[in-house]
Amino acid sequence: MSRSADKLRVVIADDERPARSFLAAILGRFGDVDLLGEAVNGMEAVTLIESKQPDLALLDLQMPEVDGLGVVRLLKKNRMPLVAFVTAYDEYAVRAFEVNAVDYLLKPVDPARLEMAVDRARRRISIDRKLDLGEAAPGFVQAQIEKIVQLVAERQHRRDRLAIKVGERFMLVQAEEIVYASLADDGIVVVTLKHSGTSNYRTLDELQERLDPGVFWRVHRSHLVNINKIKEIVPWFSRNYILRMKDEKSTEIPVSRTQTRRLREYLKL
Repeated sequence: MSRSADKLRVVIADDERPARSFLAAILGRFGDVDLLGEAVNGMEAVTLIESKQPDLALLDLQMPEVDGLGVVRLLKKNRMPLVAFVTAYDEYAVRAFEVNAVDYLLKPVDPARLEMAVDRARRRISIDRKLDLGEAAPGFVQAQIEKIVQLVAERQHRRDRLAIKVGERFMLVQAEEIVYASLADDGIVVVTLKHSGTSNYRTLDELQERLDPGVFWRVHRSHLVNINKIKEIVPWFSRNYILRMKDEKSTEIPVSRTQTRRLREYLKL
């Protein structure tokens, strides 16, 4: 990664001109930032980054053909800059990404938030220099970027809302409202705080892939639960547990032997 001794070298990639202009205008207020260029799509971004070798790339996640994720995947490891993704995702996603790599900016970008991202990039570079990582630094950065790629891909793959059939109608429910989902004779039953219906997903595996794995646990081969909707944990035979959920019926869900250890570790039982 080529770095200026005095200024943070930055490129912008966004298919919307107003968005690029807005970011460029904010960066122009920072005296220690050198804007090397702008790209209007993912392939232009790859070319720009490989030729200019910036310290930081501000990448829009939703560009046609090659999006921000695609740019990261196409770049060679030794040409990988620090990355801050820019997107219109909701606050939930923003919180999830604040613990990874440089930053994750929500549109419309707050100038103070962009300044924070720039400062984070500058600190990362300073740390790399102090540690004297040399050729190891790009590998370190690449590892962090790959974490972001994985999390963004998971986020894009998941659903914030799910359709469940209640009687003769379909209802859209927020994923966070789901208390649990269970296999039943007529398919998969999804239970929320107020409703109970069936899902069009064929298996619990398919449903689980669309939900946050940090919140929804497969505690039994027939049951998937929202750990934030557990009301009580009841000791059972052979040191196993039954989960009493927060739905209207206080449904009891068994925990399989293989998941009991995970539950104990997570809840410090």
